[in-house]
Amino acid sequence: MTTGESVITEESMKRIGVNELEPAIQSLVDEQKIISLKTYILSDRGESILKIIAATILKKYDRMDLMDIVYTAAKELVINATKANLKRVLFQEEGLNPDDLSEYQKGMTIFRERLNGARVETYRDRFREMNFPVIATFYYNEDVMHIKVKNMFTLLDIEEGRIRKKFEAAKSFKSLLDFYTDHGDDSEGAGLGLTMVGILLDESGIDKHAFTVYSNEFNETAARLEIPLKESYVPKRKHFERELAESEMAREELRGIYAHRSFF
Repeated sequence: MTTGESVITEESMKRIGVNELEPAIQSLVDEQKIISLKTYILSDRGESILKIIAATILKKYDRMDLMDIVYTAAKELVINATKANLKRVLFQEEGLNPDDLSEYQKGMTIFRERLNGARVETYRDRFREMNFPVIATFYYNEDVMHIKVKNMFTLLDIEEGRIRKKFEAAKSFKSLLDFYTDHGDDSEGAGLGLTMVGILLDESGIDKHAFTVYSNEFNETAARLEIPLKESYVPKRKHFERELAESEMAREELRGIYAHRSFF
């Protein structure tokens, strides 16, 4: 069982070389610490940290065969969360009401115009000022790895609808090749990370319900992945359905209880 939490920030790692970073993370994994990476815009150093965390955990449990899906999915979710932060900043700067459909669409037009690496980079200090980090957290044991990537605000109603569409879109592609054939030159890029993660899970034989996006009462929005490390692992979703069938509780009541349960 993981015990305690260690939060790593890109800033705190700037003076540490990769040769020092790897043993530092290895020590945390040996102690079975929950590990979080806090970033504002994922840099090359941040990507290296993310990769080392994923690899160190998977090596511990002899599941390096999952490295590609774990790292790619985690990185895509961090990038997607950063785009969500950019949207919030732009709506505030432009004085737009995101609950008004016409103003939301106007904001999305501006968002697409700013959505390239060079321009997003200029918002790093603004994200920090507004307390808009992206936090990627790894919870793990020998049976399962959970990855949670969160923002510090809740979803808008219109965003919930868009996310549902992205999950549905993932079902229409047979492979990542099909996905890139249709969207490789997509100029918006917004939300495609969610679709891609869904396809990655499906190609890897992981239950689609292992990927969820939700908001909570702590003013957070989180994307969560549940990656089994053993064939014998019973996913949280199956535990939920079994308990629902055996209890007299309503689905929403039990879902509320599950939302507050520990991963382990």
